Amino acid sequence: MAYQLRKNFKLFTLNSNPELAQEIADSLGCELGKSAITHFSDGEIQIHIEESVRGADVYVVQSTSQPGTEHVMELLIMIDALKRASVKTINVVIPYYGYARQDRKASSREPITAKLVANMLEKAGATHIITLDLHAPQIQGFFNVPVDQLLGGKILEQYFTDKGLTDAIVVAPDNGGLGRARKLASHLDVPIGFIDKRRMHPDEPEMVNIVGDIKGKNVIIIVDIIDTAKTVSAAADVLVENGAKAVYACCTHAVLSGEAIQKIEKSAVTELVVTNTIHVPKEKQTPKVKILSVAPLLAEAIEHVHNEKPVTPLFE
Repeated sequence: MAYQLRKNFKLFTLNSNPELAQEIADSLGCELGKSAITHFSDGEIQIHIEESVRGADVYVVQSTSQPGTEHVMELLIMIDALKRASVKTINVVIPYYGYARQDRKASSREPITAKLVANMLEKAGATHIITLDLHAPQIQGFFNVPVDQLLGGKILEQYFTDKGLTDAIVVAPDNGGLGRARKLASHLDVPIGFIDKRRMHPDEPEMVNIVGDIKGKNVIIIVDIIDTAKTVSAAADVLVENGAKAVYACCTHAVLSGEAIQKIEKSAVTELVVTNTIHVPKEKQTPKVKILSVAPLLAEAIEHVHNEKPVTPLFE
């Protein structure tokens, strides 16, 4: 699809996912802006924008993924540099919004870091946020600037629609994922189930009950983030032990920290379907892992925002 962008459009990338940024640029039919990221001997980040951006509508692509603190700092410094270079708007494209799991006080004396990061981005000068599948949708309310939260789940839905699995069922690996599982099951027109885990007493083993008929079925597990892969791997093993034919796991954000890939490889997961909101390094791209690109969706969202078109059609 060829896009016609109004004048004064600039697209930049930082270090978290330059491959995705290049895909977005290719989809939009534009060049990535020229900038350099260097470090002082003590590790301080220095950014230099190597072209004029005065009066421009600038879009910066940066996931705040591992190492999250460094990528957040890169983004804040880039926003400050753009503001001081007299740009018109600073639109921050954050495919994966890190620190989103710290969205509330779960106990006394805990921070709400998702709100802190939102405050820092705004204070630095961000005027608009484009992101995908926030861990908690209410994080949009942490910002006082416009936030467009795109639905990466729609890309996963299309993949499994095209795959055409027979005798399928969507299963949430825990009670908290029921809403996400219900959406996918509705789109695929298949039943829904979930794994109910509970511990009656602290010194007793955890009880695991599977709600839904999974015997002889192709099971699809959906979550928003896979970090250590402990939950998904354990769920897949339990499902196969209880008669599932095959287990497909999917998520929008493939954090895959530590030995996550090794756990997936050893588990009963047949295929792990993820998107590239977070860069997946070569060593983690095993035959079990299928990576889908969010670049076309982000490119379309950027074009709609820049040309002042409604973003609503992207959610339908």
